Amino acid sequence: MTEQLVRVYVPATLPMLAELRQEGWIMAAQGHAVTPELREWYAEGDEEELEYVAFTRAAQEALRLLRADSGAPRRRVVVAVDVPSGVVHRGDHELGSSTVRLHGRIGVGAVAAIHVDGAGATEDVAAAVEVVDEALAGDPDAQFTVDGAEDHELEWYDPSELDTLSGVTG
Repeated sequence: MTEQLVRVYVPATLPMLAELRQEGWIMAAQGHAVTPELREWYAEGDEEELEYVAFTRAAQEALRLLRADSGAPRRRVVVAVDVPSGVVHRGDHELGSSTVRLHGRIGVGAVAAIHVDGAGATEDVAAAVEVVDEALAGDPDAQFTVDGAEDHELEWYDPSELDTLSGVTG
């Protein structure tokens, strides 16, 4: 019997994509997935809606990664990976949480899709990066700015397009 795969949305940056291409793997301590806590919190949601919640949370976490890497282009990145359930551990048990902890390297072969902000989002993403922590702390003005970035849908890319994406600089 093969181990079940779990879809995890890993927040990332464009430099992390370059590393994934060069090294063949990416290190990620955590990501977002459909967890029992998320299912319980959003009981009326179907699988697609729950996946979208986890994806959106990963995109917001990408803002925090950008805040930590001032040299990275201001575009959110979410890498959707399918990994064995044995490497995914629930991050916290709070009702509604989608956070999962990951152990080990995630190989390029596990990548199901790559999502990246389009070039038109960079100004709104840059503004959101500056206030994301305040938004998470409950500041309504900061949340309005973050919402401006979230109004931009991330573009979908096939894993075979990693070479092209890893060369994006702006």
